Amino acid sequence: MYNWSTDIKNLKKHPEKYKIWRLEQMINFGLNGKKLKEFELNKYFNKLKIDPYRRKFLKLLLNGK
Repeated sequence: MYNWSTDIKNLKKHPEKYKIWRLEQMINFGLNGKKLKEFELNKYFNKLKIDPYRRKFLKLLLNGK
């Protein structure tokens, strides 16, 4: 994951914000061969700012309904 517009060092000082930002980046721009952690995705799912269709798809994968 490459990001040139965000100061990651400063963001890492706030662990929860960093995890949410990282999940959003991975979902929106690709995983680069990495996998999402299901428990993190469940924990921060309601706080993620992602496309509604991706949200619906991820919810389907997580809940199976």
